Amino acid sequence: MVIDHGITSPMKEIAISVFKAKCLGILEEVRKTRKPIRVTRFGKPVAEVVPPTPEKATARRLGCMVGTGRIVGDIVGSISDESEWDATR
Repeated sequence: MVIDHGITSPMKEIAISVFKAKCLGILEEVRKTRKPIRVTRFGKPVAEVVPPTPEKATARRLGCMVGTGRIVGDIVGSISDESEWDATR
């Protein structure tokens, strides 16, 4: 049984021999439908094929901080008066 936000539905079961013969097609079906499939051997569960969790939108690193900086003053001028510099004396 698959429990998804309070909705219970029976999981599709498939024999291990059928899974072995049609593995790639079954994996694609799970990816497209996002519904898990239970693999059985002699009627007993052996494995469950589940869809992957969705990737996070924040997984990218390049540009992840865009728009978070703030300029609070003059970014071109010096931080002190020229009269305080040793080079101008």
